Amino acid sequence: MQPEHLDQVLVIEKSSFPTPWTRQAFDYEIQINDFAHYIVALQDNRVAGYAGMWIILDEAHITNVAVHKKHRSRGLGKALMLEMIKRSVLLGAERMTLEVRPSNTTARHLYTRLGFAERGLRKKYYTDTEEDAIIMWKDDLVGMLTCNK
Repeated sequence: MQPEHLDQVLVIEKSSFPTPWTRQAFDYEIQINDFAHYIVALQDNRVAGYAGMWIILDEAHITNVAVHKKHRSRGLGKALMLEMIKRSVLLGAERMTLEVRPSNTTARHLYTRLGFAERGLRKKYYTDTEEDAIIMWKDDLVGMLTCNK
């Protein structure tokens, strides 16, 4: 992800989340935060989706994944996650975590198919709706890459 992608990323962000991240938040992540790694998927030179993570020691933490509504249900979310997994392994991560809304059944299904397991709950994590967050973990990232080639 580069600064020139942010206008398109923000359109996807606003249509995907009740409380979207700001330009400043993304700008900080891609230009200042040394722990952050962000990618975009391009279709005809347009951003079709994006994903971000932090790498801290041997753990990867997915911060966000979103796909433009006209590109959904085509495997792009899975491709973005597999790319993040690949990059996290190359950067030394052994396991990966993320939070997801209980109401986001599509994302939960994807993460489960990729081998993530529900391991906890963050009460009222999403301040916009006071919805809890399900904490999911995947411990064997290298094995995940081997199984999903």
